[in-house]
Amino acid sequence: MDTQKFLYEDECRKIIGACFEVHNELGHGFLEAVYQEALSISFSQMNLPYESEKKLAIFYKGQQLQKSYYADFVCFDNIIIELKACEGLVPEHTSQVLNYLKATDFKLGLLINFGTPKV
Repeated sequence: MDTQKFLYEDECRKIIGACFEVHNELGHGFLEAVYQEALSISFSQMNLPYESEKKLAIFYKGQQLQKSYYADFVCFDNIIIELKACEGLVPEHTSQVLNYLKATDFKLGLLINFGTPKV
């Protein structure tokens, strides 16, 4: 039996459960903003702590830049959630989340794509 524990495993299960709930209800084909609003409702109903459109400060050589990133969600004060609604993810989507992590003190980001059909 593998007893390996993943970073924020319980929190991720709850977040992913909410995402599946939204996808099961809406399916694919909506704009990202629709999924974001629906996910906000699911997070609230599940009593998951979250902030929508969370402004993330970017630092360079110890100084905060005027430009900022905006994560679709930050859940549990430590997990960045980036939503997409496209046919498939591309490397730029992954880079976006990795840049969010690099520019902040966050250790985990989830890239969620609602654009693929249910199988």
